[in-house]
Amino acid sequence: MLCFVMVAPMVNAQTETTHAFSIQQAVEYAKKNNVQVKNALLDIQIQEQTNKGITASAYPTIGGVISYTNNIEGPTQLFPAALFGGTGYMAGSFAIKHNANALLQLQQLLFDGQVFVGLQARDASMEFARKNVDVTEEAIKVNIYKIYYQLVVSKTQIDLLDANIERLEKLKHDVGEMFKNGFAERLDVDKLDVQLVNLKTEKQKALNTVDVGYYGLKTLMGMPAKDSLILTDKIADSDIKTGILADSATYTDRQDYQYLEILRRLNQYNIKRYKLAYLPTLAGTATYGKQAYRPKFTFFEKGDWYDLFNFGINLSVPIFSGFSKDAKLKQSRIELQKTENNINNLKLSIDNEVASAKLKIKSAIETMDFQKRNMELAEKVYGQTKKKFEAGLGSNTEINTAQTDLKTAQTSYIQALYDAIIAKVDFLKATGKL
Repeated sequence: MLCFVMVAPMVNAQTETTHAFSIQQAVEYAKKNNVQVKNALLDIQIQEQTNKGITASAYPTIGGVISYTNNIEGPTQLFPAALFGGTGYMAGSFAIKHNANALLQLQQLLFDGQVFVGLQARDASMEFARKNVDVTEEAIKVNIYKIYYQLVVSKTQIDLLDANIERLEKLKHDVGEMFKNGFAERLDVDKLDVQLVNLKTEKQKALNTVDVGYYGLKTLMGMPAKDSLILTDKIADSDIKTGILADSATYTDRQDYQYLEILRRLNQYNIKRYKLAYLPTLAGTATYGKQAYRPKFTFFEKGDWYDLFNFGINLSVPIFSGFSKDAKLKQSRIELQKTENNINNLKLSIDNEVASAKLKIKSAIETMDFQKRNMELAEKVYGQTKKKFEAGLGSNTEINTAQTDLKTAQTSYIQALYDAIIAKVDFLKATGKL
């Protein structure tokens, strides 16, 4: 037991994997491991088998039949007694006690409108299943982009916090030296201690939030929680600004619009299918086999087996089915109208999304640029204020105010940077360019 306890953590550690992913690599990993995508891919396989079942309806079917009949009491028949010199009718049975058949039967569907429409709709059905994968992948991709870049921005936030901690520790050291020489009060040192603890606490909270974000991203990607994930992409202002408002969007660029277009085609096939249900169906049959008759069960001994061969044509004409065909036809037309309504509504939604996304990305970029300049100005003000304080020309209040303003400016820039990233992802999603 002791050996097991010691070895088990080592085995678990060996199974851990480290992944260093760019955003595209993260998306590709999710396409292979996300459970929703995997199930959508399985739906393609299900549709393939469904299509094979439809195709099988147009193929001939061949079956074998071996039958045995024991006429314990054969059917009674009446025949004229005059055949035997009598009058009236006599009753008797001509059935032979033991009968056996070995038959090979072939059936071929010659015409069935519903089956033929099913054959025509096979490609559209497969396209519909594949497009469902695309729609699912896109939804996963949008969320991965947002979480991935949120974590990248969090790295920038932590870097700024580290810089603030280092800056504040340097200031605390300088003020401490001034306190030793009688040029500062103990209160000034204590205030810096409080600010330093607050910054370190804020950094720890940020690190905890990042850890939770990593677990969320792993779950979305379908990655085991025990694996290590390293994000290799960086984010810069110029990256956010590229590819914005370059191309005009069309409805067909959207995966969800393409999905509904295919669904409309399938609805049209369904209507055609139920229309053709009113037509007759035609099938051909052929039977070949051997028959034998014995007064005793001697089929495995010598005896005659008689050939049997026939073929026929069956025409099945629908006359009345309780209005079920009419109900299904009307239902399929209503389903088509629902799809048409959804397409029209999606067009309105796309127009609104694109217009809104354009406004948001423009505003987000302007805000990001403004907050970046404001942060740079706050850094410059803090540097100048620190120099004045160290030269004895500034007060502790001024340096604390400059420190607070800098932290506020940094927080505002981080939020503006993340808002700009989200706005760009939403814009690319709205225009079908993601």
